[in-house]
Amino acid sequence: MPMWNHLNFQDSNSPIMEQLIMFHDHTMMILIIITLFILYFMFMSIMNKHTNNLLMENQSIEIIWTLIPAFILILITIPSLRILYLMEEIFNPIITIKSIGHQWYWSYEYSDFNNIEFDSFMKSDQESLIRLLEVDNRLIVPMNNTIRILTTSMDVIHSWSLPSIGLKMDSIPGRINQSMFNISRPGIYVGQCSEICGANHSFMPIVMESIKMNNFINWIKMF
Repeated sequence: MPMWNHLNFQDSNSPIMEQLIMFHDHTMMILIIITLFILYFMFMSIMNKHTNNLLMENQSIEIIWTLIPAFILILITIPSLRILYLMEEIFNPIITIKSIGHQWYWSYEYSDFNNIEFDSFMKSDQESLIRLLEVDNRLIVPMNNTIRILTTSMDVIHSWSLPSIGLKMDSIPGRINQSMFNISRPGIYVGQCSEICGANHSFMPIVMESIKMNNFINWIKMF
């Protein structure tokens, strides 16, 4: 869960988020090496007192400093495209959930079951233990199962976002966006609308609870 002094990523709770964190670390290491390399040459150039007035060009150096950046970009692009395709693939989801954004709350529909739909409103400060991040009806999902999430909006553009599982989807009126996720462990995961959608944009949190399949079936039977 994010705290006021949280500067890094939240702990990953899905395979996709693990891949995103690994890609971030991979890219940051490349950037740090490039930055140190450039700083070293800038320092050496400043401290160097020698000049060569007759030097006009050097084809070998120009070829090298063209090929090396291209190779570095390939090192970054390949894992990036791999994660992008993994995020877009739908591998036989066990259930489908539809998320609908409103001003200013979320509603959910379980498309595979009859008459399972509910609204999710933020609780007041007196009712919640975590300010601005608690709702009256949580989104319940089974852990270790592939789940497809659909999202749209009834009014303005919203964004359904859960950072700890690596999901951020725009909820656009008249359009349905889809993605998939697989939560690795049980727990409660929180997010917020990530698109400025009006006066109460900060008051429509997202709370997902991941539970075992048996408990999920018992929860479904309550409806």
